[in-house]
Amino acid sequence: MKRKLMAAATVAAMTASVAACGTGGEGSSDTLTVWLMTGSAPEPWLDELNAAFEEEHGVEVNVELQEWNGIQERVTTALSEDGTVDVLEVGNTQTPAFAATSGLADLTDLKDQLGYDAWYESTLATAEFDGRLHAAPWYTANRAVIYDKAMWEEAGAEVPTTRDEWVEALQLIEDNTDYEPIYMPGQNFYVFAGFVWDEGGDFAVEDGDGWVGTLDSPEVEAAMEFYSQLQSFSDSPTDNDEATPQQATEVIPQSEVATWIGLPWQAEAALDALAEEGRDVDYGYFPIPGKTADTLGSVFLGGSNLAVAERAGNKDMAVEWLTMATSAEWMTKFAEATPMLPNQEAALGETEEGSFLEVMGETAAYGEFFPLAPGWANVEVVPNPIKEMMTAVLDGEAHESAAGTADAELTERINRD
Repeated sequence: MKRKLMAAATVAAMTASVAACGTGGEGSSDTLTVWLMTGSAPEPWLDELNAAFEEEHGVEVNVELQEWNGIQERVTTALSEDGTVDVLEVGNTQTPAFAATSGLADLTDLKDQLGYDAWYESTLATAEFDGRLHAAPWYTANRAVIYDKAMWEEAGAEVPTTRDEWVEALQLIEDNTDYEPIYMPGQNFYVFAGFVWDEGGDFAVEDGDGWVGTLDSPEVEAAMEFYSQLQSFSDSPTDNDEATPQQATEVIPQSEVATWIGLPWQAEAALDALAEEGRDVDYGYFPIPGKTADTLGSVFLGGSNLAVAERAGNKDMAVEWLTMATSAEWMTKFAEATPMLPNQEAALGETEEGSFLEVMGETAAYGEFFPLAPGWANVEVVPNPIKEMMTAVLDGEAHESAAGTADAELTERINRD
């Protein structure tokens, strides 16, 4: 397949060495503490990587798995202490917040060693802060449309290339079958974000030394109108999101849903759950359509970076482990073992035609991020004001009113320390 992902622009050659980072904090020279999130790294890949690292450097790697729930508070505490953690996985949209507190080591002078030029350009915005490199991109994933081929064929629907064609296909399913055309929770915030970016809008903009919410705008209103159109084909309540209930394992297996939007592991989980129900389903995948056929829809490019703690107990070896883990060799092995996109095209290899991974690779060129503000994480804390705005509009409140309320809350949160 022809990939649209672009490698980072060539940067001036730099002379780098591990010693450039220095050694700080308290820690043993023959051990390394790595924090990874549960489910991020396949166990065989991680075991092989650590065995190779230990053989080469004589340093034992202690991996401590973390849960996403409450991770921001745990990382904040760890980064304020000497020698608690050496290398850590950080959600890509969380990286600027931790870099802003000087908790992450500055890796700018190590770009050559880390392979900066090979990384996908779309991932760099989250790894850099104030013009300095504070992390290495690790993996990303984005959502795609998942459809039941048999249901679509029965309805006479074809894979769309534009938003309008997508709506027409859903209408055919509604008119010609008893299936639910699309499962679209009222608060599928990550899908909604793509529509906002398609319209040229965003959730907040910088205003002097702070940020201000921009939900009360024509662009966000247009995005909400399209979201409402799709949601009208769904039986979902307006106050559900994709995780409550879990769409892949709790909704899809118990329903006759022709279309839904999810991540690759969610598609796998749904197929497993459907099989347990005795249903043999053949899924197809296509990118979220754009407004015109020559442009795919924007998607939130979720994922993780790997960073070195500024107060690491073994900073030199932390840089060496990060370099190895994110190299083309080990990212190739990572890509073979996971449904995620690696940090560089050279590591992706061949993908099966029509697979979720192929679609995800095509779509990643249209990846976007939420505002890279240190306080953005506060916005997504429950209750998320953007989700509440979505439900309010779907329930009939005027966009201006619902968005005004949400903007006030978003602005307060994003500027909170």
